[in-house]
Amino acid sequence: MKISKLAQLAFGLSLASTPFTATQPADAHCQVPCGIYNDGARVESMLEDAATVAKATKMLAELDGKTDAQSINQSTRWVLNKEEHAQSIIDTISDYFLTQRVKAEQKDYTERLVKHHTVIVAAMKAKQNADSKYATALAESIEALTAYYHVHRH
Repeated sequence: MKISKLAQLAFGLSLASTPFTATQPADAHCQVPCGIYNDGARVESMLEDAATVAKATKMLAELDGKTDAQSINQSTRWVLNKEEHAQSIIDTISDYFLTQRVKAEQKDYTERLVKHHTVIVAAMKAKQNADSKYATALAESIEALTAYYHVHRH
């Protein structure tokens, strides 16, 4: 089935104007604070999200130019998936690390702020772009945080 450019544009615009709501809360931690922290697990989770962003970016490149309904459907699903995982990274940095783990009294406070902010910006750019260099930059920015948090490697 061939879909016209106008139909594709209309579908894209409908996606852009449709409010998306999360069906479950972000997997960041509580803000009680409860005192239960697992920084390494949070970093590993963000690295997994970054790998998903990279996979989605790769799949979008493979589907580029295909105009059949199934390819358009899959492209849409990959875009949504990429958005969700990049947003999860932003939420984890904001709701967990910046609110509970990065402290003003740390000697390297400014450096930590810059590195955590770099992750947020990289995730935002990965959402905005379908070029693999943005997914790579996102993973690298998260890897830079392993200097601060113990990450168990298999």
